[in-house]
Amino acid sequence: MEIMFNYPDATAGPTLREAGIVHGSSAGEQRPGWRSTRQRNAILRVLRDSPDFVSARALHEALTAGGTAIGLTTVYRTLAALERDGHVDVVRDRTGERLYRPRPAEGHRHYLVCRRCGLSRAVESEDVERWADAVAADTGFADVEHTVELTGVCAHCQQKSTIGNDFHIDPSHTWF
Repeated sequence: MEIMFNYPDATAGPTLREAGIVHGSSAGEQRPGWRSTRQRNAILRVLRDSPDFVSARALHEALTAGGTAIGLTTVYRTLAALERDGHVDVVRDRTGERLYRPRPAEGHRHYLVCRRCGLSRAVESEDVERWADAVAADTGFADVEHTVELTGVCAHCQQKSTIGNDFHIDPSHTWF
């Protein structure tokens, strides 16, 4: 599967909020030290317009295919900054590769991801959040973070399995 985006004017790029990466009306629209560059603006646009989670490599391929000269290291660094500041949600595919999507306005989410095709669905997670808060309170820890990864096989892939058309997972395949 290939992502194709064409952004002819990557220099007039969005702020984090305009790109749909930062929500709300807090004073710090851009994180301190965030420098708006042509490459970062293009990354924000492609990430925002991706229909699902996307790997750094797939993001890089989409950018270069769209004519943006950018290094893979720049893509990784930008995604790391967005993750560190809580602006993207991250899941891992079957091979362990990190996949990214902009965090919705409601905040941190958990996802159920198909192990075969990469389809993802947000799931309700109040029980997990309450559990994490209780563990923090019980242990005296502060600023507790957690990672919950739910994987399964979606209905479409199950149907393909029942008709003898099972998917073969290629470890070099990039999911998004």
